[in-house]
Amino acid sequence: MPLLNMPFKALSDPTRRKIIQMLKEKDMTAGDIADQFDMTKPSISHHLNILKQAQLVIDQRKGQNIYYSLNTTVFQEVINWFFNVTDRRGEFENEED
Repeated sequence: MPLLNMPFKALSDPTRRKIIQMLKEKDMTAGDIADQFDMTKPSISHHLNILKQAQLVIDQRKGQNIYYSLNTTVFQEVINWFFNVTDRRGEFENEED
């Protein structure tokens, strides 16, 4: 799958976009994230796994907890793609992606 397809697919879901907004404010555990939604913890885990596969979030163990944080590198790549699309010269750096 081309580089940018996974992040765009992951961001197509409103629950995952809300998780991204929450992680923008601070790193959180899956339990902290799940507390903000009216859905099961396995459902939240599924959304977090999709975000991880798209490399939009990173997980890191701290003691007995796993904390999730944003992977800003991938967001920079997505933003660069948007800038290239809106470039009036029509030059696309990553046309194959």
